[in-house]
Amino acid sequence: MREEMEILYLDDDIVVCIKPPRVLSTDEPGGLPELIRQELGNPTANVRTVHRLDRVVSGLMVLARNPASASELSRQIRENQFEKEYLAVVHGCPENQSGTLRDLLVRDKARKMTLIADAPGKDVQEAILHYQVLSTNGQMSRVRIQLVTGRTHQIRVQFSSRGMALVGERKYAPGMDECELALWSCRIAFIHPKTGDYMEFYRLPPEVYPWRIV
Repeated sequence: MREEMEILYLDDDIVVCIKPPRVLSTDEPGGLPELIRQELGNPTANVRTVHRLDRVVSGLMVLARNPASASELSRQIRENQFEKEYLAVVHGCPENQSGTLRDLLVRDKARKMTLIADAPGKDVQEAILHYQVLSTNGQMSRVRIQLVTGRTHQIRVQFSSRGMALVGERKYAPGMDECELALWSCRIAFIHPKTGDYMEFYRLPPEVYPWRIV
């Protein structure tokens, strides 16, 4: 995993990196903060997770390097000032070239799954995303996704519930593919917690299956 780690930006307040697949975002043995400390050569460095990617999802993340930065970045996320965009490869092709997906989602903690809810209720949350089809070969499509809400497994559930499961999906469309999940955090943008500068980072996924064929 260490050879997959890539740090794009580093200062005393934040670190922006590429999270490898199958690495937890949270601070625990083998998690992303620990990998960053290894890269920095400092096992006691202050590295704090402020937003998450699913374990199987890769791509851009920013982490804080002190409590003040963690607090400010968390505020931006809560107040929808933190921009996140993703790329995905889905089976099939959305009917419209672009659009908005809206659903009610509820978390099944026992099964560690997110489900579509039929009606509002306890623990039911609205999920909204915008998408644009970038390319398709008829069987698979590459889509760009902008999250409006950030629910657990939101992208995966909203597309799979419409018969367009992400390539590499094992939890919501088991048995379809053997590759890594084709979901990549391609862009993040936020205000630097100390300087106030607008920070934007963009990175395309590696040219491996299925990214290279769509």
